[in-house]
Amino acid sequence: MDSSTALAYASQGVADARSNMLAIFVDYGQRHIVERKSAERIADFYGVTLITLDLTSFGASVKSALTSDIAVPHGHYAEDNMALTVVPNRNATMLSAAAGIASSRGLTSLYTAVHAGDHAVYADCRPDFIEALSVATDLASGVTIEAPFVDKSKADIAGIGDKLDVPYEYTWSCYEGGEKHCGRCGTCVERAEAFHLAGVKDPTDYVDANYWKEFLK
Repeated sequence: MDSSTALAYASQGVADARSNMLAIFVDYGQRHIVERKSAERIADFYGVTLITLDLTSFGASVKSALTSDIAVPHGHYAEDNMALTVVPNRNATMLSAAAGIASSRGLTSLYTAVHAGDHAVYADCRPDFIEALSVATDLASGVTIEAPFVDKSKADIAGIGDKLDVPYEYTWSCYEGGEKHCGRCGTCVERAEAFHLAGVKDPTDYVDANYWKEFLK
């Protein structure tokens, strides 16, 4: 949801997206690998070439509920148990590798969709981290990191995406990786809450469509 909105945001005014933009799907061994199909549909929708960055050995080497047999916690990101979904240094690894890919193709800007709702749980989504890594990737490869939503909420992103006509029905968020969004993991709860707060229709088919409402009370 966030990355698709970032792609729509970055593609504004780009005459030939296929020649001037590149989308990267990162496979780090996450159990929600179903998002690969979502990424393919989104890239096709925007006419952007999609490549896969294979970080599966990295994912297999770190302990997280997203990459191991640790149970994915249910609830809101405000709860302490959401720390189980942290993949240590994930964004630093992904963005550094992506900067190298961009540089090798003559691209100078790398967009990431981190947002303010990530700050409490994920240290590598905070403004100071993004600023520091951008300095490093610029020095190393001439690629700077853009994070247009770093100070915005998930609801803000839903509102921006709605104005940009992002096909949210193609996007995938759920950590469980089932056939449908579970509706109970942190990212499902945050997704449903964001659409509600933004006043944007949620096209998502959840297994438990009402679970998130408990956390809005």
